[in-house]
Order: sequence, then structure tokens, then C-alpha cells
Amino acid sequence: MKEETSEKIKAIKQSFRLFMDGAVAQSMRNKGVNYHINWGIPVTRLKEMAAPYGKDYDLAIELWKENIRECKILATLIMPVEQMLPEVVDIWMEQTPSQELAEIACFNLYQHLDFAPMLAYKWMASNNEQEQLCGYLILTRLFMKGQEPNERGINEFLDQAYSAIQTDNMGLKRAIHNCLLRFTELDEEYLKMVQKAFKPLQIEF
Repeated sequence: MKEETSEKIKAIKQSFRLFMDGAVAQSMRNKGVNYHINWGIPVTRLKEMAAPYGKDYDLAIELWKENIRECKILATLIMPVEQMLPEVVDIWMEQTPSQELAEIACFNLYQHLDFAPMLAYKWMASNNEQEQLCGYLILTRLFMKGQEPNERGINEFLDQAYSAIQTDNMGLKRAIHNCLLRFTELDEEYLKMVQKAFKPLQIEF
């Protein structure tokens, strides 16, 4: 690790003590969100803390290696989008310990990648529910930006969503439902397609 990066990591870790929230950290632990260290610092505060560092690939990589909630969130804010490689995304995904971090990574970073659509479809088809969740979260953001899939993409999306929405995982179920809603907002024809496809499950759109 470069000395400059090492000094930045040290300064960042020391600053966590100023903003820690023990009650929030305990609440997360009670819900089964386990990090080696969790300071319970709000995401809005972490955004403020990330701002002075700008975009810094080396710093983001080293921050992610720390099993500390706040370090991992800062990594998603500091990583330059154009330098984030698919193989690094795969590593980060494997090392994502909570739904909270998965959602934050999608919002701060993954949705902005050039290969975000490919990533979304890959993760949607995964057997891992956290990867599925990220797939639908990314697609939701792409639909909100007005990006429409091609015909093959539409069919694959609806097939995967139909199967996955029958899960008992409420977080995943909500993400899929929200994704479908955003899809229907793109075009009246898409709304009709979704209403017809999901009628057997008695899900209203």
C-alpha cells in the first residue's frame, strides 16, 4: 500500500470516533448485520466525509479490504466509476456482508458502470438472493433513467422476475415489485405485458 493511501486510511479510521452512533450500531447487530467493526455512522455523514477525498482508486480498494461498515461504504463513494473493473465488482459482491451495503453499492456505484445492464442480468439469474437483489436494484435505476431493454432483455427480465418474486425474502420481493413498476412506467405496452404475465400470481400493477 502506498504511504499516502495508508495515511488517508489512518485519518479516516480516527475520524469515525467523532461520529459514532452506538445505538444504531447495536440495532444493526440485533438485526444480524455483522461487521468486524460498525460505528453506526449515518450514510449522509459518510458522504460528507468522502467528499474531500474525491475519486481515488487505490484508496477505495484499500478501504474495501477493511471489515468495517463505514470503510466499505466510503469505498463505494470514492471508487472512480470508469476504473471499476468487472472482476473487482465480483470480488466486492462476494465480500458484501449485508443487504444495506448491497443497496448502497448499487446506488453509489454499480448503477453508473458502463456494464451495469450486463451486471444486472447476470445477477438476476443468480441463485444468490443478494446478487438477485442487486440485479433488480440496478435495473430499477436504469429504468428510472429511461433506459429500455430490447425484446430479448424484456422476455428474460419478466421470466426471471416471475420466478423470483415468489420468494419468501421480503427485501427481494419488494425490490422486484418496485423494478416491475418502474418498467411499466416506461411504456403503456409494458404495463399491459406485466399485468398479463403476473395475473396468475394475483399481483396488481
